[in-house]
Amino acid sequence: MPLLNQLPRDHKFMLGDRIINGLYEILEELIACRFAAEKLGRLQAINGRLDVLRYQSRLLKDFKLVDGRRYGHAARFCPPATYT
Repeated sequence: MPLLNQLPRDHKFMLGDRIINGLYEILEELIACRFAAEKLGRLQAINGRLDVLRYQSRLLKDFKLVDGRRYGHAARFCPPATYT
């Protein structure tokens, strides 16, 4: 999040705020899911939201707002989920 606060003004209030809000919403959903009886459906919905965050992170790289090294580091720890 400190990186998002350093974005240029035109990106900070659009893309940066969307990413931050998305992260908090996912956190809230994960906490709620912990106590839910039916977890799989909720986790699949959360995964969809994580995909949106993955694409938003990619936009940061494509707009050259983060360097490739930082993007690569984040991408390594957030691979897309697969369902069997």
